[in-house]
Amino acid sequence: MPARDRQDGESESTDPVPGSSHAPINNKAHEDLNLLEDTVREAGDIARKFYGGDYKQWSKEGGSPVTEADLAVNKYLCDHLTAARPDYGWLSEENTDDPARLSRREVFIVDPIDGTIAFLKNRPHFTICAAIVVEGRPCCGVVYNPISDELYSACAGGGAHRNGTPIHVAARDRLEGCAMLGDRTQFAHAPWPAMHVQNRNSVAYRVVLVADGSADLSVSLTAKRDWDLAAADVILREAGGLLTDANGATLIYNRPVTLQASLIAANPELHAAVIGLLNGRAA
Repeated sequence: MPARDRQDGESESTDPVPGSSHAPINNKAHEDLNLLEDTVREAGDIARKFYGGDYKQWSKEGGSPVTEADLAVNKYLCDHLTAARPDYGWLSEENTDDPARLSRREVFIVDPIDGTIAFLKNRPHFTICAAIVVEGRPCCGVVYNPISDELYSACAGGGAHRNGTPIHVAARDRLEGCAMLGDRTQFAHAPWPAMHVQNRNSVAYRVVLVADGSADLSVSLTAKRDWDLAAADVILREAGGLLTDANGATLIYNRPVTLQASLIAANPELHAAVIGLLNGRAA
């Protein structure tokens, strides 16, 4: 379920989204987005077959969990996407990193199951994420929750959508009382005001719930990976929001080190308020 119901008479709108670009998307970008949408939906069928059943699981180096489902979804995505676009680079959580991606103009960045802990606990809060990054920035992306059948997608210049319906960020401009998605322990003390905090294991799912107005913002002051954020980044941007690090810097993807130090995902007003709070300025 979303972090909160829409309040104060808020409703979804199909009006153009403030802050998103409105230049017509070209045929190649449109074809790339269709490829991501179709392939990720099909990969969702694989995830659903494993979900709630018996499957192998183990811990990777560093302790994070991985399952047969992660690898099966990853193989499907890799096989189909790279066959369709053999000149694109590839970066995935579940593949050994290939430095050849650094020399490619376009790169797939994929997380076959973002929120494996939720998957293991039979909680419907995991997603399948796929983005195409061009020269460090995502030009199109898909984040799919195969259990709720919510497919979030966006292409630069084409707006953001959930199951084909345009979405936009909420209009809230005050941190106090807002709907925050993130780790409760990060927001339990000053300088944070009282907020309604919930968590979702999938970082990408938190961001797209901000994009469709189900939550007001998501903040994490711990490092994330490119595959956690690339697809959700373009979706939030096209929905009128901002996704940056805690210093307000734009996230650059497909670098030699695939870490992003932190994230702030919000509409422009709340984004500015969080930056101000973290830097000791009045929100």
